[in-house]
Amino acid sequence: MTKSMKTMVSIIVISVLIFSLIGCSNNSDISGQDNSSNSSLPKQVNIGILRVPNDETIAISQKIFDEYFTDRGIKCNFIVFDSGVEANKAFASGSIDFATMGHTNAVVALATGLDVELIWIHEVLGKIEALAVKENSGINSIGELAGKKIATPFASTSHYSLLNALKNEGIEDKVELLDMQTADIVAAWERGDIEAAYTWQPSLGKLLKDGKTILNSEDMANQGYVTANVKLARKKFAEQYPDLVASLIAYLAEGATIYRDNPDEGANIVAEELQIESEDALEQMQGSIWLTPEEQLKEQYLGTSDSVGKFATVMKDTADFLAKQDFINKVPTQEEFNEFLNPSYIEEAIKILNEHN
Repeated sequence: MTKSMKTMVSIIVISVLIFSLIGCSNNSDISGQDNSSNSSLPKQVNIGILRVPNDETIAISQKIFDEYFTDRGIKCNFIVFDSGVEANKAFASGSIDFATMGHTNAVVALATGLDVELIWIHEVLGKIEALAVKENSGINSIGELAGKKIATPFASTSHYSLLNALKNEGIEDKVELLDMQTADIVAAWERGDIEAAYTWQPSLGKLLKDGKTILNSEDMANQGYVTANVKLARKKFAEQYPDLVASLIAYLAEGATIYRDNPDEGANIVAEELQIESEDALEQMQGSIWLTPEEQLKEQYLGTSDSVGKFATVMKDTADFLAKQDFINKVPTQEEFNEFLNPSYIEEAIKILNEHN
């Protein structure tokens, strides 16, 4: 496991170095906008997404982004990633402006020197991520996983929760962890190659057709291990187009409002977009906390431009844990995490939303 983790980090670091060298000889950024131009708008925006039940899935399905981007002559490219590992590679190569990922991969982004910042929390994770075993496996507790093969996407929020659960049980060295993407987890489960898997919806739902959960991320949050899906922005882009970053957050907030105002409608939208049953979509969406922009600015989460929130401490704690697992070589300081969180765009997004209302 340690060797695989170090290899993955090396790839990201090398990619960062390559991108830095390319950047020295190229004056055009990935948005199709020459840096020497005084144009106030880019030609296109490249947005990395996860196909999960969240605010962005609703916003894209309902074409809310048209009002903020398309109608202003900006092309939106939505690029699907299976995990934050892929998104970080895309940031390193300079091919995206924004990306959704688990907060653990956001930690990796900062620790490996990617020039990005955290601007939004999509959702605080609960039952939407869980540890599944086969229904007839006879496994009913974490301790009974000793000697078993467990799959999870490394560096993900699922990986973080799983490692802490195994550590608390004292069996972290008594299981075989396999690094798999979500589609591969489902295939390995169906072949009988693994006994357990910690993953998220909708892949989790496929496992539960003949499986059961023995732990979920809500359980882990109650033990102090908070996980979340977050939005990162390329700092160079954000600094050049701050109004568009605020607009992006506004359209995400509108997507979340659809679900909060009418959960059934939101579930139907997600179900159609992800090709799952509406009942399953609703259950998955209820398995996480969707914060309003105002809630994100509270001390418990991102805080404000004047006072950093407690989520910066969650990020630092996560980094300390990943370093102990030899996944990252450098642990950013608490001050670096404080600066990594940038709630100023949410503050501006609230103004945009108030104007619309």
